[in-house]
Amino acid sequence: MESEPAIFAGMVFALFGGGLLVWTATRVRHRAPVAHGVSPVASAALVGVAALIALGVGAWCFTLV
Repeated sequence: MESEPAIFAGMVFALFGGGLLVWTATRVRHRAPVAHGVSPVASAALVGVAALIALGVGAWCFTLV
């Protein structure tokens, strides 16, 4: 019963992190801006780190199951 919130949170973080990582890679591959008005390298790096953190939190939630 207590593992259901951990599974839900893990799925949410994993889907968000994976989607953000795919979206960022697609934007970088097409040389489109990731964030307007910001350096392309800095914005891609920051968003990539945020996506990896979300994936890490999702994996941590799955270890609580």
